[in-house]
Amino acid sequence: MNDSGINNTFAADISEGLSSNPKHLSSKYFYDDEGSRLFQEIMALPEYYVTRAELEIFSSQTAEICEAFGYQGPPFDLIELGAGDGTKTALLIEYLLDQNIDFNYVPIDISEEAISILTKKFERSFPALSIIPQPGDYFQILENLKLANGRRKIILFLGSSIGNFLPGEQEIFFKKLEKAMNKEDRLLIGFDLQKDPETILRAYDDEKGVTARFNLNLLERINRELGGNFDLSNFSHFAVYSPIEGAAKSFLISRADQSVFIEQLGLEFSFAKWEPIFMEISQKYSLKMIEDISGTCSFRIERNFFDSNDFFTNSLWAPV
Repeated sequence: MNDSGINNTFAADISEGLSSNPKHLSSKYFYDDEGSRLFQEIMALPEYYVTRAELEIFSSQTAEICEAFGYQGPPFDLIELGAGDGTKTALLIEYLLDQNIDFNYVPIDISEEAISILTKKFERSFPALSIIPQPGDYFQILENLKLANGRRKIILFLGSSIGNFLPGEQEIFFKKLEKAMNKEDRLLIGFDLQKDPETILRAYDDEKGVTARFNLNLLERINRELGGNFDLSNFSHFAVYSPIEGAAKSFLISRADQSVFIEQLGLEFSFAKWEPIFMEISQKYSLKMIEDISGTCSFRIERNFFDSNDFFTNSLWAPV
């Protein structure tokens, strides 16, 4: 997709979200350059356990994860959806290369820039690695791979990204994945587990206010890219965790009666004092929930890998 297409989609989604009742903005737009930098800062915070927990799994159980893939059979494609900086995947790649395993690494991301940065990084770190970057839509690329080479696929969807899907969206996501997979393919997916509600809430409302800046940056992005005139000082970050739903949610709260004009949309949006904008959901899962989801979406769980605190699991699924 070219920049114009991305900007048009961004504008349309912002218009739809701010015209809704209640107002909402999509968390997928958090990650411009500044948003990505702020998220790297979030991951280093003492309160943000998620990245450390998953990295512990990959660091301490590298061989077990690769063995569970069945890596010693025919050549395969190691496919990563939304690869990020590749830190965790690099541990698997290093192990597989050390075992002289024949595989391709296929990172998929809608952002050509993100794919380019990761590809250059891995080409430097792993000169022997066969890397096939694929910018674009996950499901179209997976469907093409299913039809193209007949190689077995090991698909990675790491982090807690699945928890950001709204109710109903994750089932659609998994069913699309299942259709793009053959029976011998495998999916390794990250789930943030339910735990002490205070631990979860601190991860989304840190003492330094980095998460607040991360959320507010989306308003700054609207100002910069769409000609908005949001006054960021008139909005504040608010996070809540519901142990009944098992969901952390974040909002931006209007601190005054105000109007915001967005030039590229040619529209003005009114905000009442204390009116929220829903920004993100981050679902936390029980093992029963994970089992129910996999069954509903035509997968079976082969193995769950856990960190030492049972904060997180990487779950290996097979199509049924």
